[in-house]
Amino acid sequence: MNMIPELIGYLAATLTTASFLPQAIMTFKTRDTDSLSLGMYGMFTLGVLLWLIYGIYLANLAIIVANAVTFLLAAAILTVKIRNLLRK
Repeated sequence: MNMIPELIGYLAATLTTASFLPQAIMTFKTRDTDSLSLGMYGMFTLGVLLWLIYGIYLANLAIIVANAVTFLLAAAILTVKIRNLLRK
């Protein structure tokens, strides 16, 4: 079995998930979501959830892990964004 596609999948999953961390950390520290688009985060979070479901359907661990972590971070940021909007 050729391991290169599997390694590429795990590397891609690691990089895309890690690239999301700076935004998540900044949002959790500052609670500032004024510059974040509610529409974008809503669609992004739903898209990541669908990727997670797709990964589960395919039983692809790289897709499952990356999208589970990203979904949790995106959903948390979306929650902060919605709370901030409701407080205004």
